[in-house]
Amino acid sequence: MTEYGPQPVDRRLPTEEARDLLNLVRDLAEREIRPTAAEEEEAGRFPRETFALLSESGLLSLPYDEEFGGGGQPYEVYLQVLEELAAARLTVGLGVSVHTLACHALAGFGTKEQRAEHLPDMLGGGLLGAYCLSEPSSGSDAASLTTRATRQGDAWTLDGTKAWTTHGGVADFYTVLARTGGSGAHGITAFLVPGDAEGLSAAAPERKMGMKGSPTAQLHFDGVRVPDSRRLGDEGQGFAIALSALDSGRLGIAACAIGVAQAALDEALAYAAERQQFGRPIVDFQGLRFMLADMATQIEAGRALYLTAARLRDAGLPFSKEAAMSKLFCTDAAMRVTTDAVQLLGGYGYTVDFPAERYMREAKVLQIVEGTNQIQRMVIARHLAGPETR
Repeated sequence: MTEYGPQPVDRRLPTEEARDLLNLVRDLAEREIRPTAAEEEEAGRFPRETFALLSESGLLSLPYDEEFGGGGQPYEVYLQVLEELAAARLTVGLGVSVHTLACHALAGFGTKEQRAEHLPDMLGGGLLGAYCLSEPSSGSDAASLTTRATRQGDAWTLDGTKAWTTHGGVADFYTVLARTGGSGAHGITAFLVPGDAEGLSAAAPERKMGMKGSPTAQLHFDGVRVPDSRRLGDEGQGFAIALSALDSGRLGIAACAIGVAQAALDEALAYAAERQQFGRPIVDFQGLRFMLADMATQIEAGRALYLTAARLRDAGLPFSKEAAMSKLFCTDAAMRVTTDAVQLLGGYGYTVDFPAERYMREAKVLQIVEGTNQIQRMVIARHLAGPETR
């Protein structure tokens, strides 16, 4: 019989340093993350010790400037690191993406004094961040948020509820978008809120179909006082900061989706090479070979799309449309690939004894977070045809 099996991803990396970094990440993922992923997800266990290890290894700071403890890596490299982590366990890959998103406002819009005071610990000091934009009544319509920040002298008081917060209740800091002015996008301001702030509490984590090891919870702000020195950017600039962060964050989701899809393909290919029916491995049957070919093609196309967007970002060029396209295509592809992986494994694919069913459950959320795929289509269409007429 012919020998088949998964092959390592052939990555085009810009430097030897980047190649060494990816090898380090792959080794760390295989030793420290993948072996216990299924067990910990089933138990709903949050891997805080893994994030501490990633922080020690410099993997929570990759796309930020070295001046403040960042890794100084281009997005082209950072996203491929995310992909490797997500392939081992999505809770970890997505968690790194969310932490990076939570650091974006301070790194990009904070003063030099703010960055010097907070960024080193946020990037390499073992801290973990979260991002607070959505609310119970404002998800896709984020500009209608109602959490209010009221100025009192040299401090602000925050009141309201945030929803769908990844790392809610376990994060050390939160980047919070709150209303400081009138209605609409121009009345929103960003704040950096400590995780142990008085008056801040988390509800019980949501009960989810996948990513059970990653806590997603509502956060309640009941008179939380934040000094003006923790306001990020100008008053009223918060929504623009949020959109800027989401463009980059959508690339992180795209990379995580391709990681999950790659893991599903590897599982399906290994199973098909081993499983015997009618006297030969099922990978020899043309119908399954075509399924595997389609799965691999979708993964390669998604990887190429998110890397194209990343290279635009690294070059300082507009990439909002490409970020939306990447998030849309990669997450839809991950849903198709993981569903096909379950189908290819047959009855075994539907059991928790194999990871295919977990990959399928996890892929679904990636079509929803950081802007549903319907919102991504709206963003792309606006770039093509202009704003909708009202």
